[in-house]
Amino acid sequence: MTTLLKLNIVPCTFLKRLNRFVALVEVEGQERRALVTNTGRLEEFMVPGRKVFCVPKSGGKTDFVLVAFEDLEGKGAVIDTRTQAKAFEKAVKLGMIPWLRNCRIKRKEIPLGKSRLDYLFECPQGEVYAEMKSAVLRGGEKGEYAMYPDCPSVRGQKHIRELIELSKAGKGAMVFFIGALPGVEKFKPFERGDPEIARLLKEAKGAGVEIHALSISLLPDGRVVLERPSLEVEL
Repeated sequence: MTTLLKLNIVPCTFLKRLNRFVALVEVEGQERRALVTNTGRLEEFMVPGRKVFCVPKSGGKTDFVLVAFEDLEGKGAVIDTRTQAKAFEKAVKLGMIPWLRNCRIKRKEIPLGKSRLDYLFECPQGEVYAEMKSAVLRGGEKGEYAMYPDCPSVRGQKHIRELIELSKAGKGAMVFFIGALPGVEKFKPFERGDPEIARLLKEAKGAGVEIHALSISLLPDGRVVLERPSLEVEL
């Protein structure tokens, strides 16, 4: 496994989610507020008493960022979307992603219609517009799948439709999923979470949109590692 980031993590205990963006955690016997950047429901993780990994932050109404929940073998499931993005970008820079080999990030936050896409890659075959999604729901009989989404996502639907239109217009288009769970081997959409997302991904593949996934995890010493640079995608 390749180390992508090293974080100054603080072990905490999850108490409860106060709202969409703030969780209450216990740090050295004191209740503190932690920023939650992932807008998924995360119900399988947000269980009172569960160990979490936080990173200190300054300013604002929160003292920490909730980066990960302890998962398999003491490793962390990285729910923080900013950490996911930084890890992915480092992996691209190091040339660790086979489906982006010889590509570079040309721009980020690309305006498109009334929304934005995460990346514009410059690749040997030309420019590729891409959207990143966080897959932190575990599924399968052996827990081998990273899945997305865990609840309806109108924003996700919109992004996939935009990528379909880009591909139909002859432009490079891609959606990829960060399976931020230790030990996962494959990705598939969680149809019960949002059946329209599952349908749109099949339509996107048929329209020529590239669909990829990779996996990362957090080690107890604060290292974010690339577990699998390419996960099998099942639609």
